[in-house]
Amino acid sequence: MARQSDRRAGGEPDLPGPGEPVGPGPGDPGGPGRRQGRDETAEERADRMWADLLQELRVAQTGIQILFGVLLIAVFQPAFSGLGDTDRALYVTAVTTGAASVGALIGPVSLHRIVTGRHIKPQTVVLAARMARTGLVLLAATTVVTLLLLLRVALDDTLAAVLTGVLAAWLLTIWFVLPAWARHHYNAPPRDRGRPGNG
Repeated sequence: MARQSDRRAGGEPDLPGPGEPVGPGPGDPGGPGRRQGRDETAEERADRMWADLLQELRVAQTGIQILFGVLLIAVFQPAFSGLGDTDRALYVTAVTTGAASVGALIGPVSLHRIVTGRHIKPQTVVLAARMARTGLVLLAATTVVTLLLLLRVALDDTLAAVLTGVLAAWLLTIWFVLPAWARHHYNAPPRDRGRPGNG
């Protein structure tokens, strides 16, 4: 069976077929087909990537649970009745995106439970990774909208919008732009990075 690349164009982890060894790769010391640093089957690679994904999800789930819990409690506070139409719309948006984020970040658990024993762990990892990325986008949106709502109550509307914009740019940079840059920048084999033209 022909070897597939580590990642598809869309950024998905591209895992070999079931039972296919991750053998030596072109240009690697071990010869043709060997991946750098690891020699593992598709199932072993999927198990490792799944464990990594679970650790990432634990961190994200803690954040969204705290944020979503605060949003759910806020509607029962006396001050909520004094919010204007714009602030109420922001609140509804924050709760909706927060609920969607919870669903996306917990989705991999349900997916794994339903398909466990079907011997499709590599495909499960790919689907779960898509859910995790979707959940992070929704979590970022929830955080930004919630901050805007809170700052509009505490500050002038213009200042609140400016501060929220700064935070949105910050989250976009450290959650998405920086990882994308690192993935592109460090994509070359280690031996090639010191050569001219390889950064």
